[in-house]
Amino acid sequence: MVATSYPRNEGDWQGLFIRRIAQAMGESPDIALSLWAPDGPRQEDIQYSCSPDDARWLEQLAEAGGIAHLLRKQPFKAGIKALGLLRRLRGLFKQHHDAVDIYHINWLQNALPLYGMNARAVITVLGTDFKLLKVPGMVRLLRGVLKTNRCVLAPNAAWMQPELQRHFGDLAEIVPVNFGIDEAWYQVPYHAPEDESDWLIVVRVTGDKIGKLFDWGEGFFNDRQRLHLFGPNQDGLPIPDWVNYHGPVTAKELLADWYPKCAGFITLSEHSEGKPQVLLETMAAGVPIIASGIPAHRETLVAGEQGCLVESKAEFLQALGQLSQPETHRHMSDACREVSRREYGNWRDCLGRYQQLYRNLS
Repeated sequence: MVATSYPRNEGDWQGLFIRRIAQAMGESPDIALSLWAPDGPRQEDIQYSCSPDDARWLEQLAEAGGIAHLLRKQPFKAGIKALGLLRRLRGLFKQHHDAVDIYHINWLQNALPLYGMNARAVITVLGTDFKLLKVPGMVRLLRGVLKTNRCVLAPNAAWMQPELQRHFGDLAEIVPVNFGIDEAWYQVPYHAPEDESDWLIVVRVTGDKIGKLFDWGEGFFNDRQRLHLFGPNQDGLPIPDWVNYHGPVTAKELLADWYPKCAGFITLSEHSEGKPQVLLETMAAGVPIIASGIPAHRETLVAGEQGCLVESKAEFLQALGQLSQPETHRHMSDACREVSRREYGNWRDCLGRYQQLYRNLS
């Protein structure tokens, strides 16, 4: 398994889903997992395949915010880092080629060094690297990879399937795979809305991720209707004083201190999302969601069932009022939990979905 993002300690938020998938793989008696990713906590039955030099390089990449972040801030540096990544992965793939049955490669760009290797690979496609398809020449490069290997493209959201099918459907199977959810989120007790309420947003604080929140929320949130914002402020975005900004947070803290008492979760992101893991966890916790109408949100929740989709300030304020009604809130909370268990389950369920793809390639 290859990934360029992985939590470097127990409190790190980066690539947490990679750790969860790897953990489920490590616990499976049918899989011998070798992991190439930033160094971080993992169980003993996972073989770590990074050289010390690769581990240091990946650590530096993580500290710089990853290639996607560098592309926004320092495109030239991002290009140099991307070339270094491809060189390291090509060497890795050649070194282990005879011993590997299936490559599980996270992010499209990490599959490019497979060109001409006649390998079998499951390649995940997430929202951020889905944008790579717009880079001139990228579709052609990826088609070269798919022509010379047996691959399944596995986006984590079905909204990406039509475009992937258009570009690559003649060369590879396109199978959306839902991620799983930690069992702890399903155990969060229900909390009914009150006259004084706490609303949550958990996000990397960037302009695209915040969207219209600071404009639309001004005048509604106050000392009685409190908005709590969690996440690293990567872009140094100015945060209004009516927002309770807490900085980065761990899942353990959210589970213990915040989700059991919040009235609802808000995301007005305009970012290219796949299917945000925080939304899946929020639904499993039975917390209704107010979300912008980007494809990732429209696929994740049904308006009027698990929450509200909004396109204007008026719709946003109306949604806040709806979620403040006890009967509506309870209905949405129950719907959130039901769809989470049915559609996503836990990480063992997610692994089962991937294992079916592995068998299809065998």
